[in-house]
Amino acid sequence: MAVKLRLMRMGKKKQPTYRIVAADSRSPRDGRFIEILGTYQPRADPSVILIDAEKAAKWLADGAQPTERVAKLLKESGALAAAAESRVD
Repeated sequence: MAVKLRLMRMGKKKQPTYRIVAADSRSPRDGRFIEILGTYQPRADPSVILIDAEKAAKWLADGAQPTERVAKLLKESGALAAAAESRVD
């Protein structure tokens, strides 16, 4: 099973918030997921990114592939650096 770290849309019409989830690559965008890793609120000023770095590091170590946007969010929040750090240890 190929696992991806990706965004799952939540919120009202024209007011999106997103969950960052680990999901099977074959499941639909807002469908079934394995685990919630955090949230992203792009409409807040500045945008709010809350990610559990330990969970993200675990999934990246297990071979999960982040989407382009999630990789950027992981980098901004510092979770990507924590994942790289844990791989070196």
